[in-house]
Amino acid sequence: MIIYNIHQLLKFKIMGITIILGLIALFVIVFALMGFKIVQQSETMVIERLGKYSRTLGAGINIIWPIIDRPREIMWRYIKEDLNSKNYIIKVSTSKIDLRESVYDFPKQNVITKDNVVTEINAILYFQVIDPVRAVYEISNLPDAIEKLTQTTLRNVIGEMDLDATLTSRDTINSKLRAVLDEATHKWGVKVNRVELQDINPPQHIREAMEKQMQAERSKRASILEAEGSKASQVLISEGLKISEINKAEGEKQSRILRAEGEAQAKIRTAEGEAEAIEKITKAVASIKGDPINYLVAIRYIDTLKDMVSGKDNKVIYLPYEATGVLSSIGGIKEMFNK
Repeated sequence: MIIYNIHQLLKFKIMGITIILGLIALFVIVFALMGFKIVQQSETMVIERLGKYSRTLGAGINIIWPIIDRPREIMWRYIKEDLNSKNYIIKVSTSKIDLRESVYDFPKQNVITKDNVVTEINAILYFQVIDPVRAVYEISNLPDAIEKLTQTTLRNVIGEMDLDATLTSRDTINSKLRAVLDEATHKWGVKVNRVELQDINPPQHIREAMEKQMQAERSKRASILEAEGSKASQVLISEGLKISEINKAEGEKQSRILRAEGEAQAKIRTAEGEAEAIEKITKAVASIKGDPINYLVAIRYIDTLKDMVSGKDNKVIYLPYEATGVLSSIGGIKEMFNK
């Protein structure tokens, strides 16, 4: 009996030691697992040791001391807009900080332009956390702070511009907003890459007035273009007529010059032919010892009379006034050839 009791006691002790060793091993495993922290690419984690900043974990597997080291929990609050244009708040608690470029779509807000027109503007912001420690310790709620800073900056920029300039100068507004926000958020460890204005919506009566003004301006431009086209057409027509008349006059001038030159050349050739003929006749008449002048006069006189009576159905008889002179000339020619 005593031996049995001793055996039972030893059994209970072994079981107790086994349980204790198992608990110790489980504690060690849990402790080791709590010390492993896996951080995704493009993310980081801020570690505090006993409530004080210790280090920033990079991507990959990291080992920390459990209980004394723990990630800093961050509570960020976002304002979103639903389909009914109502704003609601989203709270996000996380221990990891995304280092990628983030897009923050702000709800619509009303701003007043320089000419006192209330305009609804919807902006979108692209920012990136470049210093996680500042983003955690320098500002309590980074998205909300960026939103409020963007809203106030947007009111200041739009307040310096009238409505027309606001509608046509989006690039200028975006550049001014980015410069101001980038400088202001630098101490928070954030870089603002760009700001874009999605919508600029003036009131309904302003849009109707702008549409009427646009239609009137287009009608005015159409009338001006039509008048300028008519004017240009008339100028071109007159220029064409002018050039046509000039070309016609130049053509007539050249035609007259060429005709005159042709007539002059013809007269010269005729005169040269007559001179040559007279010279030959003179030589021929002189060779037979006659008077060449009388011969030429008589020939010309006879040709003239022939032309005078050459008409068709001509019943008129022409008798020269000095018929005796003509007969004497003909007689002279006869005598000259009889010699």
